[in-house]
Amino acid sequence: MPVLIGHLEPHLPAGAAFRLFRRPVRHVGACHPREMDLRLTRERFAAARSVKLATVSPGNKPHLVPVVFAIDDDVIYTCVDHKPKRTTALRRLANIADNPAVSLLADLYSDSWDELWWVRVDGRAHVVDAGEPVGMHGIDVLAAKYPQYRLRRPDGPVIVVESLTWHGWSATS
Repeated sequence: MPVLIGHLEPHLPAGAAFRLFRRPVRHVGACHPREMDLRLTRERFAAARSVKLATVSPGNKPHLVPVVFAIDDDVIYTCVDHKPKRTTALRRLANIADNPAVSLLADLYSDSWDELWWVRVDGRAHVVDAGEPVGMHGIDVLAAKYPQYRLRRPDGPVIVVESLTWHGWSATS
């Protein structure tokens, strides 16, 4: 969107910011980009302790929050838990109700750039009650990964992400 890009790059004339994104990418040192195979992509994502959940508001504004999650087969679960929040009317829940398209990002940053990697999963989300069978299963999967949830099971809504498309990149193979 020109307005967004112009907002981010106000010193550039209209349209110039788009040309920035078409420049070829240069790789520094021994860092050679590689798309990860699906097995490694899924392993790295599943092993991550947290990811960033991206949703889109009804006004097409991005919304990004860190979440804990668990994956079972081809379904990703996250939930609204007991950690303190400003409100229980969370924007991510309203955004998913309006637009189910979501992305989740796991990544590793290191000052040793040969170790860099990221995995993005795109999918369609819906929200279920923690007392529904799907919600209870999601919390069981989360509790298997996070001991905090075994000590105190979440009772808030569960976000279920399906129809997954996997994308991954690693500085080295």
